[in-house]
Amino acid sequence: MPLFKISEQKLSSVEQSNFATEKELQELIERNLEAVFNCRFVASEFPTGSVHSGRIDTLALSEDLNPVIIEYKKVESSELINQSLYYLSWINDHRGDYEIAVQKALGNNIEIDWSDVRVICIAPNYKKYDLHAVQVMGANIELWSYRLFNNGSIYFEEVRQKSFSTTTSAKANSNDKNPVMVEAGRKAALTRASATYTYDQHIENKPEKIKELAQLIQEFMMGLDPSIEEIPKKYYVAYRISQNIACVELQKKRLILYLKLNPADFDSLPEIARDVTKIGHYGTGDLEFTIRSEKDFEIAKSYIEKAYQKVGS
Repeated sequence: MPLFKISEQKLSSVEQSNFATEKELQELIERNLEAVFNCRFVASEFPTGSVHSGRIDTLALSEDLNPVIIEYKKVESSELINQSLYYLSWINDHRGDYEIAVQKALGNNIEIDWSDVRVICIAPNYKKYDLHAVQVMGANIELWSYRLFNNGSIYFEEVRQKSFSTTTSAKANSNDKNPVMVEAGRKAALTRASATYTYDQHIENKPEKIKELAQLIQEFMMGLDPSIEEIPKKYYVAYRISQNIACVELQKKRLILYLKLNPADFDSLPEIARDVTKIGHYGTGDLEFTIRSEKDFEIAKSYIEKAYQKVGS
């Protein structure tokens, strides 16, 4: 479906265009990392050394303090995914190089969370074979498509497919793929499987009332948009599209909900909410809600919707 412009109750389609070079796309994203993915810029064209002989387009640090790799193509290309798999394997073997780059760019007081490495691919389209290959290998790669329009607008959409168990399929089809890329994908999948936290870990040993409240929030968040992902972290559970919308910290007697909203935008806040802009906390977001009951959650719902609309509805 094309993009339409509304003028005097008439619709006219807006023509698509594209960047003249991949570098233009890269520079646009790097200058707007916070707005698009809420990441901090670390390095551009980062060299992977003489042995690997490559350059990572963009290195960044996520709001959850996870390493981020971003690769770009202005045309549909399988090379993009192959490169990303290669760099994902490389960064897990060269954590020290990344940590030094972060220290140079952002300072020495950052504790990097290696439980998850975000790899973001940005291209106009992806071949169905590549989408299937990413699923089969189980690698933690986000595939984002973009549309550039002649009126100066750009639209990003995450390409999503249902995930499924793939160990057998990966082995069966390995003869048809580059063995280096297959190994990189396998290693990336093993790293993710051994390092990622789970939702069950957060609800383990919690009172039944807290579990029920957590489930209410989970169902409400996931029902807002099929693109929303649930990402369990060490201290909280994040709900995100391109960046976190909300973070939930499960405690014994309450849930702490952090929303990506500016508290200064509201004339007044309910009693269960407070501004934590200048207060240290685990989750990302500056508006905190303390949820002890379904009534509290009902109060927080409209604010959750506002955070969703602001971040990426």
